[in-house]
Amino acid sequence: MKILHLDNNHELLINQLTDLGFTNHEDFTSPKEVIEAKIQSYDGIIIRSRFTIDKQFINAAKNLKFIGRVGAGLENIDCEYAIQKGVYLVSAPEGNRNAVGEHTLGMLLSLFNKLNKADAEVRSGKWLREDNRGIELDGKTVGLIGYGNMGKAFAKKLRGFDVEVLCYDIKNNVGDTNAKQVTLSEFQEKVDVVSLHTPQTPLTLNMIDTEFINKFKKFFWFFNTARGKSVVTQDLVLALKSGKILGAGLDVLGYEKASFENLFSTNLPDAFQYLIEAQNVILTPHVAGWTVESKEKLAQTIVDKIKEKFC
Repeated sequence: MKILHLDNNHELLINQLTDLGFTNHEDFTSPKEVIEAKIQSYDGIIIRSRFTIDKQFINAAKNLKFIGRVGAGLENIDCEYAIQKGVYLVSAPEGNRNAVGEHTLGMLLSLFNKLNKADAEVRSGKWLREDNRGIELDGKTVGLIGYGNMGKAFAKKLRGFDVEVLCYDIKNNVGDTNAKQVTLSEFQEKVDVVSLHTPQTPLTLNMIDTEFINKFKKFFWFFNTARGKSVVTQDLVLALKSGKILGAGLDVLGYEKASFENLFSTNLPDAFQYLIEAQNVILTPHVAGWTVESKEKLAQTIVDKIKEKFC
């Protein structure tokens, strides 16, 4: 079987697949139409987020048996059509879930303790102790929207704190000893912290908007290490300005290009300008799951799943 690798990943991916008897080719630079013209020669594709694999591309891949996405989600693939065509889909949320859990916790503690703000001030010669008085996580109720691999990893990190952890998910019976599953109404009544851990689907697109935010009983802190397009940025900014949202940690933004590799290239929207200037907002460039360790674990997960299915 021949595999075409469309993105550069950890070297173990190609090395181990070669050892398993697969023929591996790489093309990290050709435009999509060039790839599409030769894809009929391949049995498998390994991709991150370089471009969208749509119906036209799948139809051109006449011998395609599997697509491996070295990442958590599959939103850049027309999954329904691929499955209809008998293509096996592989992703690797197990590979970077720990990294996402740690990153989310880091953002939360940094915001609560004003670490980024205080660091910048001290470096500029300011020594403002009272202005940088933090708050403690203990005693808070942390709510997780989406309780799959990422949500469970974050909940596990919270076990060392004296907090109540609630989760809301469209699937039933996903709660465990680390998080109690509740209805959305109970979730919105009780939580002090909201952390988003959902995939990008039609149900989650623009899910966090003014109507959703205003249903929360308390003022709350918001964190998104999932997908930027799940949040209406203008509505988030309005909630930050009003104080309904006390602060935000955002690893993802709705302005990201589909490849996740770049931000937009046009003028900065007013909402984003507010975010980059706000002292109660922390921004990172879609790196929550982007650690040295997760790079290896993501690749290993893909190898293991391909091996289990085809060897």
